[in-house]
Amino acid sequence: MAEREAVMFRNSVCLGAAVLVFSTFLPASIGDGEWLTRVPEKYRVQRNPYKKNSDAVVAGSKLFRQHCAECHGTRGQGRDPRLNLLYSGRIKKATPGQLEWLLTNGSKKNGMPSWSGLPESERWQIVSFLKTLE
Repeated sequence: MAEREAVMFRNSVCLGAAVLVFSTFLPASIGDGEWLTRVPEKYRVQRNPYKKNSDAVVAGSKLFRQHCAECHGTRGQGRDPRLNLLYSGRIKKATPGQLEWLLTNGSKKNGMPSWSGLPESERWQIVSFLKTLE
């Protein structure tokens, strides 16, 4: 009986570890949205300097394919349709400033890297593209 209990304990420890590891890397779209609460007001209200600029949307689409599509898919659908949905309600309702802040700072908890190495203009072009996703 002791051996069976040891196996059950080991299995529950492994399952618990798997849940912990998986939850650490949850994509932003199914994460808890906590990153939205961390965006300072001055960034939240920023306007996209490329709003209504079709050239920025095209450039943002190309940048998105280069830097983001590996995880989020070419149209924001994610590799798994249940994950990384960039046309989800939370992302659609996010302000351009919140999205640019997320691109700049990332969300480690949700597995989103920082793209602060990209020029600010390119991050805004990606935001322009993101706002066209449906």
